[in-house]
Amino acid sequence: MSYPLEGKTALVTGSSKGVGKGIALELGRAGCDVAVNYHSDAAGAQATVEELVRMGRRSFAVRADVGDAAEVRAMFHQTLERFGSLDALVNNSGTQTWKALLDLGEEEWDRVIRTNLKGCFLCTQRAALHMKDHGGGSIVNIGSGCNKVAFPKLVDYTASKGGIEMFTKVAACELGPYKIRVNCVAPGAIEIERTKQEAGDYAGTWGGLTPLGRIGLPADIGRAVVFLAGEQASFITGQTIWVDGGLFSKPAWPYD
Repeated sequence: MSYPLEGKTALVTGSSKGVGKGIALELGRAGCDVAVNYHSDAAGAQATVEELVRMGRRSFAVRADVGDAAEVRAMFHQTLERFGSLDALVNNSGTQTWKALLDLGEEEWDRVIRTNLKGCFLCTQRAALHMKDHGGGSIVNIGSGCNKVAFPKLVDYTASKGGIEMFTKVAACELGPYKIRVNCVAPGAIEIERTKQEAGDYAGTWGGLTPLGRIGLPADIGRAVVFLAGEQASFITGQTIWVDGGLFSKPAWPYD
């Protein structure tokens, strides 16, 4: 059996659970060795690593706060020491605050922007410094439906994800000459541990609003990342790929 990413290496931030874990596992299924980043969930990261190792992939867990430049440098040093090279980076780490604009605290705003947007910048910069001298690579940033529409009570999260989309475009322009492609994957309603707590029937609530009639799974996002990391996407950069079942293409429409 041939694997589209056989012999390739990747680092996925925030991959101890949820969408990040799904991405890491799909990269592994495609033949990629994967460094599993986490911040606080060491047990979850190790579980992801063990699944990858059972596939026959090289994998290890690496702790780092992606909003801290020194910790990001150390994470990339460990990754390159273990793998020798890095072909793909997935900026998935993220956090949010569920609070109205007029109630949001400065420290809450700073925490979300630091993790989601600054973390994306720091990791992209560090990966690109390696990739530009080693034949290029692929960087995939994980966006959100709020790349396109406003999410009330998620003002800091929405601002960070909108920033990530524009950061993706400028990074693609600047890094293209080094054969580094930078793209964004914007998920729709994805069922993970956190989102299942948002509504009593998360799948029913969002599946009914989605044109394809279901919610997404982490593997749906992972498969899009695998495509963008591979040779079939070799002429795609600066783009946002919507993996949302059509959810954010559908307007509020008063007619049946």
